[in-house]
Amino acid sequence: MSEKPLVAITMGDPAGIGPEVTAKALREGGAHEKCRPFVVGSAAAMEDACRMIDGGIEIRAVHAVNDVQGIPGVADVLDIENLDYGSIETGRVSASAGRASVEWVLKAGELARDGLVSAIATAPINKEAASLAGYEDIGHMEIFQSQTGAKQVATMLMADQLRVVHLTTHRALRVACDYVTTENVLGKTVLTHESFTRWGFPAPRIAVAALNPHASDGGLIGDEEEKQIAPAVQAARDQGIDATGPIPPDTVFNQAIDGKFDVALAMYHDQGHIAIKVHNWAKSVSVNLGLPFVRTSVDHGTAFDIAGKGIADHQSMLEAIGVAVDLVSDGKLR
Repeated sequence: MSEKPLVAITMGDPAGIGPEVTAKALREGGAHEKCRPFVVGSAAAMEDACRMIDGGIEIRAVHAVNDVQGIPGVADVLDIENLDYGSIETGRVSASAGRASVEWVLKAGELARDGLVSAIATAPINKEAASLAGYEDIGHMEIFQSQTGAKQVATMLMADQLRVVHLTTHRALRVACDYVTTENVLGKTVLTHESFTRWGFPAPRIAVAALNPHASDGGLIGDEEEKQIAPAVQAARDQGIDATGPIPPDTVFNQAIDGKFDVALAMYHDQGHIAIKVHNWAKSVSVNLGLPFVRTSVDHGTAFDIAGKGIADHQSMLEAIGVAVDLVSDGKLR
């Protein structure tokens, strides 16, 4: 029996570019060299994507994980038959597509939770569609956290040597600022330290970003740095963690790119996402911290505006699969 890890790839919203980038990534064959990948999604949607990209890979429906063969040139698809693919319209938000995509995520989480797969790599779901389908948890991390009961989780984006963990992700900015508390910043700093130590960094250097411009200029532009972030950084250092901050957000990411830090902790979604996507959007990957299994993801959305045109870039999916395999093969983040 093959010793290659079994990696579940959730197809994402079938009305978006998820099926296309998944088909393109599997067609290249590199994933099959490293693991036994299979898709959790709609076989009909994958067949449609395969036709759109002019073939190069055979779509094979399977009904159980044990049926996955992981043969180059073949995309095994675990289809739980929860979607009438012909009823949805490419590039359009729909409750049925949102429901199916979340159910595929939950199925992959179930397999990973039960130890039947080594890791999960996810294509994008559409948050509006998931909400229309009645789901309150509309992000992958939130879905997996609810499913597994994980207490402390975080999203990290990485591109090349820039790695950014986020204090909050899918929160309105006004709400996200309220999450900048000593307890929350310390918790995410400790989680980052523990995760990076497990991933092969003996003494990870963590930069903690400020919330306000110029790190508040000594209290002239807000007081979160003095009252919340600095005490959290000191508490982390008291635990032996190599944390530095608060560092002005307009300089901290350049310092990380230059190698001064192994990872930066951003205070809210766009603070970290913009830095990553400007640095190298095509190769950026999302990795979850704190879940009981490895989950990576593309760092882009469903891109309804280009869905069905065959022009979606699949580099992020290739990177997501590669990072997942690295983390389950030797436990190291490169």
